[in-house]
Amino acid sequence: MDLQSFREKEIPSFEKEMLDYIGKDLTKKEQIHEAMSYSLAAGGKRIRPLLLLATIHSLGGNQKKGYAVSAALEFIHTYSLIHDDLPAMDDDDLRRGKPTNHIVYGEDIAILAGDALLTQAFEIIAASDAEPEKKVKLILALAKSAGPDGMILGQMADIQGEEKELSLEELQFIHKNKTGELLKFPIYAACVIAEALPEIEEQLMEYAEHLGLAYQIRDDILDVVGHVEELGKNTGMDEEHNKSTYPGLLTLEGAKAALNQELAAAKDKLKNVEQISKNSDKPVQINLLVEMIDLLVID
Repeated sequence: MDLQSFREKEIPSFEKEMLDYIGKDLTKKEQIHEAMSYSLAAGGKRIRPLLLLATIHSLGGNQKKGYAVSAALEFIHTYSLIHDDLPAMDDDDLRRGKPTNHIVYGEDIAILAGDALLTQAFEIIAASDAEPEKKVKLILALAKSAGPDGMILGQMADIQGEEKELSLEELQFIHKNKTGELLKFPIYAACVIAEALPEIEEQLMEYAEHLGLAYQIRDDILDVVGHVEELGKNTGMDEEHNKSTYPGLLTLEGAKAALNQELAAAKDKLKNVEQISKNSDKPVQINLLVEMIDLLVID
């Protein structure tokens, strides 16, 4: 199965289950649930759930066992976007091709919608049918990835880095945390759910590290050369906020070279996975994960 077929088969079912979590125990949904659903249902590439489900499938597991965790992950990702778009943060009025949450519902409700998505993410995992030991591992890992030693740390460094000329090392620190942590979590979660061998998990986590950095480099490049109609969000915002970026530090061509270097490194880690798994009773099919890398290629 190729990635496009896998996406068409799994993502609609996953999205239905994900949206069903909002206000499912109420006879009448309140405005808070409407605001949560507005941003959650706005679409997007669903890269993180797709990565989690594709990794479970590659490891020989049942990807449906990853729906709840994927939903929790997308809840947290969506909350972070709602808060990022607020006037006190990036002050954006367009997200996923639609007006941002605070433009539609006001800042107060947008803040609460983000808070609600963040909080309910952990409820979803806790109430899932995963084994208790796996629930604890998943909740702990997601909290660390999204919290003050992960995504929030990166967001803080990003804010503090505005109006400053950052070094490449400082920029990588921001992106490894702000973006990379929520791209590493789906790989870890898949390894927990599918019970991957430790040596396989180690290589996949290194794959995720390179993938996360590549994702952000690509995002920086598209902020320069992309179009609003294609991206569903405003472009040129990094320059407007005087943020350090890969094109700014390395030139556009240098950023593209750095992107290709990270993509190549990610593919090397998958080759290691394939080689290691040949000697085990659980061979790993890496084609879907290779195609996840190919999604990030810029011609």
